[in-house]
Amino acid sequence: QVQLVESGGGLVQPGGSLRLSCAASGRIFSIYTMGWYRQAPGKQRELVADVNNNGFTNYANAVKGRFTISRDIAKNTVYLQMNSLKPEDTAVYYCHRGQLGIAYWGQGTQVTVSS
Repeated sequence: QVQLVESGGGLVQPGGSLRLSCAASGRIFSIYTMGWYRQAPGKQRELVADVNNNGFTNYANAVKGRFTISRDIAKNTVYLQMNSLKPEDTAVYYCHRGQLGIAYWGQGTQVTVSS
């Protein structure tokens, strides 16, 4: 089993920034993809950004140039730096880790962008 613990959500004004963190623990394997999805009310869950064990990153078009995913390998932690936030970024953000064909999810953290 893998446990994912998220932190860093909250309320921010348009144009502001937030940083999300996700720490993985448990049966960690060295080949993985780890990242963030989000789900807004009435919408499907969608990929925001992820990074694999080789350091290759992948971003949704809607966040390219504004969000940056990074990782601390020693801490099994990924970060999502979100800048220039827009109201349409409002959603529950879920940490995800995929390894050995199994998907693990965090509990979700709310991000609200509003004035």
